[in-house]
Amino acid sequence: MTQRNVQWVLGIVIAMGFAISSADAVQVQDIARLKGSESNKILGMGLVVGLNGTGDGGKFAPAMRPLAQMIGRFVDPNTVWTELKDAKNVALVSITAELPASGVREGDRVDVRISSIGPAKSLKGGTLFMIPLMAPRPDTEMIFAFAEGSVSIEDEDNPTVGVIANGATLTRDIMTQNVHNGQITLVISAEHASWPVARNLAQNINDELAPEGPPLARAINPKNVTVQVPMWERNDPSLFLSKLMVMSFPISLMPIEARVVINERTGTIVMSGNVEISPIVISKKGLTITKLLPAPLPDELNPLTNEQRFIGVDPADKGGARLADLIEAFNQLKVDAKDRIEIIKAIDAAGHLHAKLIFEL
Repeated sequence: MTQRNVQWVLGIVIAMGFAISSADAVQVQDIARLKGSESNKILGMGLVVGLNGTGDGGKFAPAMRPLAQMIGRFVDPNTVWTELKDAKNVALVSITAELPASGVREGDRVDVRISSIGPAKSLKGGTLFMIPLMAPRPDTEMIFAFAEGSVSIEDEDNPTVGVIANGATLTRDIMTQNVHNGQITLVISAEHASWPVARNLAQNINDELAPEGPPLARAINPKNVTVQVPMWERNDPSLFLSKLMVMSFPISLMPIEARVVINERTGTIVMSGNVEISPIVISKKGLTITKLLPAPLPDELNPLTNEQRFIGVDPADKGGARLADLIEAFNQLKVDAKDRIEIIKAIDAAGHLHAKLIFEL
């Protein structure tokens, strides 16, 4: 497929995307979560044993000390250090497990991630010796799980980090609590958090769930909306919360901050449909702008053309244009990704890009 054809296809896809999005809708759960439904982490430190000479080594005291204490329970502790001086089959590791936002029950199993702390070269083939996992809080020593198992290396280029599938077994329940004093809080995702979004979210909830009564929802800041659970729903709020989270309304009622996200490594440009630019004239060294002129009898093999070195972007002649108009011009002009990014950066530097410019690594 030629470059022209690729650009033509991309143009069609983009146009379809705008057409679909204008008629689409979002659900509350697409842009917000319930406070209390957050993932939690538990952690610990332990020893991976059974390594084939790739461990920390006998001179690394932080690893040998807990190993000596453990072995000293079964043999003469006075001779342990001497016997471990050449040990290279053990590595001191940090252990973390992420608990799902939906909560866990005693006996559930979750994956654990293992990372070497010392000079070990590889954890491949090792086994984590059973270790308790606790919450990352200095004010508690409560054990939430025990972890053990064979370490699997996911990235051969980074063999000092691994995972143990279902390696931690929970020893207590950790349940989510969404309703506090008859009220829940919707936490808007970072990419959507703003006063207009919070206000519109609260208004749509009130229009849908309390059209004739006192309002249930209130925006308290750009990221949080509180919702009162009706008295008759509080003993069993599951139905109310289910209805609330799947409520949907047109995207147009959810004003989103204008953004342009650029990944210079891959040459990707992603933008929201509301990005606008001020009237501007663009000229770039080596860039020729060619526009096809419609002829009475168009011939694709012999189109009439008009070549320029400058382009003015304000097609509606209303004192402004959308960045999408510029992208359409780029497609017609066969401007490569690198030049597109440089031009957009220059427009932003000149103060004519009315959007937040974000660069991804």
